[in-house]
Amino acid sequence: MRGGADGSAGAEAQSSNTPAFQIIVLGAGGGPSEDDVTGLLVRSTATQWAKRSLLAVDAGVHLAAILKIVKEHLPNAIQRSDVDADILSPALEKKRSKSHGNGAIPPRIASHSSNLSLGAASPISRTDTGKEKLSLELTTGPFAGYVLHARTAGASAVQILRELIPTYLISHPHLDHVSGLAINTASFQHTASRKQIAGLPSTVEAIKEHIFNDIMWPNLSDEDGGVGLVSYQRLQEGGSVAVGFGDSEGYIEVCDGLTVKCQSISHGKCSQNHTHRGGYPNSADHSQHYSTSRRGSRASTPPPMSHDRKYGYHGQRGCIIDSTAFFLRDEHTGKEVLIFGDVEPDSISLSPRTVNVWSDAAPKIANGTLTGILIECSYDDSQPDKALFGHLNPKHLIAELQVLAEKVAALKPSEEQAAARKRKRQSNGLVIPEDSVPPPSPVGRSHGNTHTSRRRKRSSVSPATRPSSDILMSPGLRENTVDGTDTGQADGHELQVPQGRRPSLVGALKGLRVIIIHVKDSLKDEPNVRDTIIAQLAAYENDRQLGCVFEMSRSCTSIWL
Repeated sequence: MRGGADGSAGAEAQSSNTPAFQIIVLGAGGGPSEDDVTGLLVRSTATQWAKRSLLAVDAGVHLAAILKIVKEHLPNAIQRSDVDADILSPALEKKRSKSHGNGAIPPRIASHSSNLSLGAASPISRTDTGKEKLSLELTTGPFAGYVLHARTAGASAVQILRELIPTYLISHPHLDHVSGLAINTASFQHTASRKQIAGLPSTVEAIKEHIFNDIMWPNLSDEDGGVGLVSYQRLQEGGSVAVGFGDSEGYIEVCDGLTVKCQSISHGKCSQNHTHRGGYPNSADHSQHYSTSRRGSRASTPPPMSHDRKYGYHGQRGCIIDSTAFFLRDEHTGKEVLIFGDVEPDSISLSPRTVNVWSDAAPKIANGTLTGILIECSYDDSQPDKALFGHLNPKHLIAELQVLAEKVAALKPSEEQAAARKRKRQSNGLVIPEDSVPPPSPVGRSHGNTHTSRRRKRSSVSPATRPSSDILMSPGLRENTVDGTDTGQADGHELQVPQGRRPSLVGALKGLRVIIIHVKDSLKDEPNVRDTIIAQLAAYENDRQLGCVFEMSRSCTSIWL
């Protein structure tokens, strides 16, 4: 699926190939309106709406958005017979076929009968015990194909929450990512198993100490004498080698059909002197990490950090706020999608860690495993760096994607290399299909010649860390204070935005879908900030020709990957 004329990713559409993922966008914004803050639902399409097959990724808005979707599409629901194979009326069959033609409804998985209007009697069948049983299948909208057993939209929305969603994957504990989760815990009763709140240990501890603490909210967890409606799952950064094997090593199951591996990322500087994990204790450590972590193309895990129960790290210059990037893997196809929590640019971060995510993502993009990234772009380019507050805007996002493109390009043989290998094979009298020749070893992973590996690492330094004719310093980035207050920008690391097309990177991210989330609405008459962000990103892509496709997420719609 591609975005529409407005760059929207919200159209209910599927490609001709069966998608591996359906991502339901409950909230696409980052505030200030509380009804459209970050909340996603992700499922493997192969699970066919099985119980416990829907994963919540952040939950700033949650049940309210599910209810809104159900209310809109419940009038189009049809009765499903679990006993008799009823034949659809021609009109209903035509309606269903038309909807499937534009991708709104997945292929029919069962027979159905009769239409339902808001004023019609509820279609009810009787079980062998004589108990009335209601079976309505939604035929339009993000939950198309799911069978409801309730009469009202409210009861149907709660059915979805209780039956389908076992886990809440939380990127960081800011309110616009967890407020819906907290409020909606009242609906977690009367389920067969506890809901799980999963995240990095720092995220889980922050939720435990500051939300479910019997002060801000009742302790509904199963720890410290709580009620026991939820349990905590502390994820190991980078994945555990004891979990999974082969390509799925380190991935842990979070719902039916989906596994996850996570990396910590930086979300700006905290103004308080909390004890945090996530940064570096002094600027020297920061500078060393900044210069070394961006050399290799696969720094799969960041350097060791001090761990405690608090959220982030306390250094001499203040606290760095932790966030998370999640690699979600479909167990049926091996495909992956990368979903970011809030993130700041590495180029102005005191603890640049997005580079580690790009290092892990690059080989997956190169081999076609990962075809979609959901990442924030909270502001347009009119927002100055000193007022980004741990977020991205288009100029920084394109700079980050160029770092990713470099790593992907380093893993793909160039046309010149391919031609040289072909000539060598022909000179030896051999005719070998091109696709049978293994690609060169990924940069930085050679176990043979250490000097060669080091040369490769030096040659792959990010454009954001080395001067070149393709890079211009952006003015004004030495200003790292707002009204005399330190904003947390790294001294001596001004933003270097790549300018112009780099031939070696043209098409490096071909076909990669970059879907924008967490846009902060300006609430102005015009221009629309989402339209401005998409236009600015499209202009950057037109200039650099990386090959990626930018799309804007919309609340209460689906994305198919």
